[in-house]
Order: sequence, then C-alpha cells, then structure tokens
Amino acid sequence: MASPMDIARAEIGVRDIPGPKYNPRVEEYLNSTGLDTNSDETSWCSAFVNWCVTKAGLAGTNNATARSWLKWGRPLVDPVPGCVVVLWREHPDSWKGHVGFFDGMDHGRIRLLGGNQGGGVDWDEVCFALFPADRLLAYRAPLP
Repeated sequence: MASPMDIARAEIGVRDIPGPKYNPRVEEYLNSTGLDTNSDETSWCSAFVNWCVTKAGLAGTNNATARSWLKWGRPLVDPVPGCVVVLWREHPDSWKGHVGFFDGMDHGRIRLLGGNQGGGVDWDEVCFALFPADRLLAYRAPLP
C-alpha cells in the first residue's frame, strides 16, 4: 500500500478555486473529516493530511483543525521523511495552525508537502512550501 506521502505527491497541483466555484477534489478532502461542505474556501490543510493518511489505510484525526494532529500517533524528536509536521499560525498559543508532510530542511526552514499552501493571493494548492522552523509545534508519526 502507498504511504501518505506517496498519496500526497500524486495530488500535487490540486488547488482551490476562488469565488463561488469549488474544486470537487478539495471538497473530497474536507468531507474526509466529516465536514459536509460544498466549498473549498474552508482551510483544508488538515483535511488534506487526513485524506492522505486514510487513503494509506491508517486512522486519521477526522478533524479539520491542524492542531488536532498534535494528539495523533506518536511524537518524534527528530523528523523523518513523510512524518506529519504541525506548525503554529498567527501565535504559538492560538488555536490556528498548519499541517503537512515533512520533506526536509532548507536553510533552517521546514519543507512541507501539504494542501492549502503556497498558492497565490486568491488560491492555494497541494505543493511543496517552506516554513520557518521556529513555528514548529510537533513532528508526529503513526503508531507502530
């Protein structure tokens, strides 16, 4: 069976659509968390990770919030390729966050493969993006 990271790689380029139209694939990601939506305007990074993890035959968080991944699996001290990375957004104590799959470090920044990132002003996509390492909350791996 493919790994969550392999599944995520196959989705590179999927993007949301600004305005009243929506991408059915992004809606599928969101629905994997139990959200019944027909809009891709909802932040969907956690839904994308959940979709990839469940497609790989693992239990996800089934939650659309990025920080739900802080309680998933087991913590890692050092990241391994494909592990789940949870970052804070706006403030370390905020409920907001971002989540994706670890793809390496680049000059002190964390390289993530994830959804709802790296796009333009009006849209986001599944892609690789760099994030400041000081935004790290956790590295997580599936339970053995």
